[in-house]
Amino acid sequence: MFPCSSNIERSTFEALQANLVEQFESHFPDPLAGKTVVVVPSQTLDQELLAKVSGINHYEERLLCLLMLLRMPRTHLIYVTSLPIDESIIDYYLHLLPGVPTRHARQRLTLLCCYDASSRSLTEKILERPRLIEKIRCSIPSGHVAHMVGFNITPHEHALALKLGIPIYGTPYWLNHLGTKTGSREIFRQTGLLLPPGYEHLRDMNDVLEALHRLKRECPHLRKAVVKLNDGFSGDGNAIYSFEKHGVPASEDDLRSRLELVAQDMQYESFAQKMQQMGGIVEAFIDGAEKTSPSVQCRITPLKQIEVVSTHDQLLGGYDRQVYLGATFPAHRAYASEIGHLGYRIAQRLAGEGVIGRFGIDFISVKEPGGWWQHYAIEINLRKGGTTHPYLMLQFLTDGYYDHHTGEYQMPNGQTRYYFATDNLQANTYRGLSPDDLLDIAVCHNIHYDATVQEGVVFHLLSAVSQFGKLGVVCIGATPERAKHFFEKTKAVLDKASSSL
Repeated sequence: MFPCSSNIERSTFEALQANLVEQFESHFPDPLAGKTVVVVPSQTLDQELLAKVSGINHYEERLLCLLMLLRMPRTHLIYVTSLPIDESIIDYYLHLLPGVPTRHARQRLTLLCCYDASSRSLTEKILERPRLIEKIRCSIPSGHVAHMVGFNITPHEHALALKLGIPIYGTPYWLNHLGTKTGSREIFRQTGLLLPPGYEHLRDMNDVLEALHRLKRECPHLRKAVVKLNDGFSGDGNAIYSFEKHGVPASEDDLRSRLELVAQDMQYESFAQKMQQMGGIVEAFIDGAEKTSPSVQCRITPLKQIEVVSTHDQLLGGYDRQVYLGATFPAHRAYASEIGHLGYRIAQRLAGEGVIGRFGIDFISVKEPGGWWQHYAIEINLRKGGTTHPYLMLQFLTDGYYDHHTGEYQMPNGQTRYYFATDNLQANTYRGLSPDDLLDIAVCHNIHYDATVQEGVVFHLLSAVSQFGKLGVVCIGATPERAKHFFEKTKAVLDKASSSL
């Protein structure tokens, strides 16, 4: 049973959240105001699905981009993780801070951890450790306002906020249904957006079977359908059914033998069990000769201000290109402005429901014979996703902003920037490299970020390199071609340096 479920706790939490509005009005705009940000990068999601992601125990490091907040000289940061973060990684991020001595920033950073490598979520681990909670509370300097941020917000994060006595900059957990696959389709329909034909509120595989029958009757020429768990993520909660190969399924036994699960090593029985637990949807697989998967990232402030912060074209892989691998920023010039405006409409609807913080909206876009693009709204992710940390790093490093009306990113000097980002730069030969080894290779081969020209490569997920041969990169360039060039150069350098060992 989730914590923070009583009316009294909810009332207390809402009172805490009212304090966030005051912070946003009086302290957020002032870079010299005394404030503390408690970062709890817990991925409080289905642990079985998370386990399918290689190196997932190191993904808590993706929000290290928030160390860039230390460029504000009176801001303190408390960063909590499951396991200790190597000091060389912290030094790497602090070295990127523009205009702030590393020592000054380090004195305003508190690193705490659970020393717990188990597969449970970080927030659950913290809640089990009252002494650690007290350390977090005592690390907030006297006279500072404070708030908590995380990857996603569930009742566990609410319970931790109550114990710390600080608000969360994120959507209240009782609105999380708006970010499920079912909730997303309902919001899209209410907002008047185009979405794939399909059915939601499915409760089990018998409902899935019936939905597939109805969908095929509705769309006789449909080749494939996608079955999605309500709380799946990165494509690992999806499955594909091919009408083209198998015809219409006659029974659940047909689903058991013919449904293609995207998550590696997941069995049908496990998928069916999760469908009973989470619910899900069935929708048409969108075909197109030229098809892309753009996304829009929005932010709703505690003052209900709406901002379209970025657009991306997602890089997908895995079975039937269902798995998120990375992204290019911004989205294609042909439709970046269009999807930005669609994202704004959805954000307006969500703001009316009480959503705050950062979230993403995924689309599938198909180029029609007339040369125009058709955009299908696919899902809302009420969390910080794979495109959050690359954009935050770009913004912190260059002090620019994204104009969703033009689809361009502008820096104070009038220049623009692009990037190619991934969490999945991976090779078996990278195994055994330490973070120090990786940074040494980057410096010696000039593939690190150069602040003088505001181009180059920023690394993340450094702790995953040695065991999993995997890391993340944000390759920033003055043109899309230069951004891709930095990625290709980085891969070539790492491949050569690691294969020669």
